[in-house]
Amino acid sequence: QVQLVESGGGLVQPGGSLRLSCAASGSMFSFYDMAWYRQAPGKTRELVATITRRESTDYEDSVKGRFTISRDNSKNTVYLQMNSLKPEDTAVYYCNAGQYSGKYYPAYWGQGTQVTVSS
Repeated sequence: QVQLVESGGGLVQPGGSLRLSCAASGSMFSFYDMAWYRQAPGKTRELVATITRRESTDYEDSVKGRFTISRDNSKNTVYLQMNSLKPEDTAVYYCNAGQYSGKYYPAYWGQGTQVTVSS
């Protein structure tokens, strides 16, 4: 089992940047594919970005060119660098450890961190 703890959320103005971090417990981190999801009020949770064990990445269309997912296996941590933030990026962001096989299969969830983009 993997326990995930997100941090780095907060309030930022449109056009600003934030970096989210997700620290994983256990020694199996490098064996998992990782992902970030988000859920805005009244909306379903959506997949934002994925990074495989081999560090292949993929992004939801609305964040391409603005968000970057990365991982540091030596620190058991996955990151989401978010630039050029827009009000529509406002959501609770969740880290996930799972498996990517043609599509991403979520397994373990963090508790989420709030990101609010507003002037």
